[in-house]
Amino acid sequence: MDSKKLSFGVVLLLALVCAMSVSARDYYQIKVYTIKDQAQETSIDNYLKDAYLPALHKAGIKKVGVFKPAADDPAAGTKVFVFIPLKQLNQIEKIETQLAADKEYQAAGSGYINAKHDNPAYERIESVLLKAFDKMPEFYCPKFDTPKSEQIFELRSYHSATEKIYRKKVKMFNEGGETEIFSKIGANAIFYGEVISGASMPNLMYMTSYESKKSNEEHWKAFTQHPDWLELKEKEEYKNTVSHIDKWLCHPTDYSDI
Repeated sequence: MDSKKLSFGVVLLLALVCAMSVSARDYYQIKVYTIKDQAQETSIDNYLKDAYLPALHKAGIKKVGVFKPAADDPAAGTKVFVFIPLKQLNQIEKIETQLAADKEYQAAGSGYINAKHDNPAYERIESVLLKAFDKMPEFYCPKFDTPKSEQIFELRSYHSATEKIYRKKVKMFNEGGETEIFSKIGANAIFYGEVISGASMPNLMYMTSYESKKSNEEHWKAFTQHPDWLELKEKEEYKNTVSHIDKWLCHPTDYSDI
């Protein structure tokens, strides 16, 4: 065989392998920090703002969301959510390797990294891995004129009783048209995701965003009264697909990219 043809074939094969390694749908990691007091909250803020987010930016992840429950949310002062969009799942491992070798990150995050056993920066960390829905394969970054302290980013987790029932709820969002209803009422969805690893499976998660609490309330009212939703929720195949809902009304931090 001609060596040039062979070389071209090898290059083409490598290109195809690389193309296949990148998912057509985003992956997401949501890190949930549980904290107990203001000191831990300050420690987490300093670490994320000065060390972790800059390191993720250097690793090619340009938009990272950081959210905290609003003052009137039951989880206020106890949670910090970090939303990390990925194109490949193996980016998680690569990022950890890069962080270990990043001297700037190690220096900027020293207080967090070297915290003592009796004075940790947090109580626990939960990591949730998701794959984006077919109907929204990439995340969205909204732009609002209101201050971040007024914006509402609502994170929801829908639990299902069994895996089979869970697949029906995912179908309801995709083929059933639930995501389209959110789009019609202007819910500014950040992402919709199938949880592939987490503490509350089987469940899906999604986040919508609004310029204010009032806007959040108005849009949810529009959703619940929308004729498409009223028709969709009565379909027999989608009944009893949600057994429990967790929701958090959050503000983005002042250093959040989203």
